[in-house]
Amino acid sequence: MRFISHLDLMRLFHRALRRAGLPVAITKGFSPRIKMSLTKALKLGVESSAEEALFYMNEKLSPQEFMTRLNTKLPDGIKMISAIGDDLNA
Repeated sequence: MRFISHLDLMRLFHRALRRAGLPVAITKGFSPRIKMSLTKALKLGVESSAEEALFYMNEKLSPQEFMTRLNTKLPDGIKMISAIGDDLNA
């Protein structure tokens, strides 16, 4: 998918995460937001074949299940190609 801004890509992932019903972590404060980050912002019009993103979950979820559930809710032209789980509470 081309010509999508960084903020639009963030919104796209927020919507897909909510629609997939994934147990995402939410920030605390006056305006709660989904805890996620895209590592580098692409310039508008620049095409990419792989981007890195961090998603924080409230519950343990296998990387394969996370990918499967999220990919069903992502639009055509955008899909997750790999996922790695990490237990930050260890």
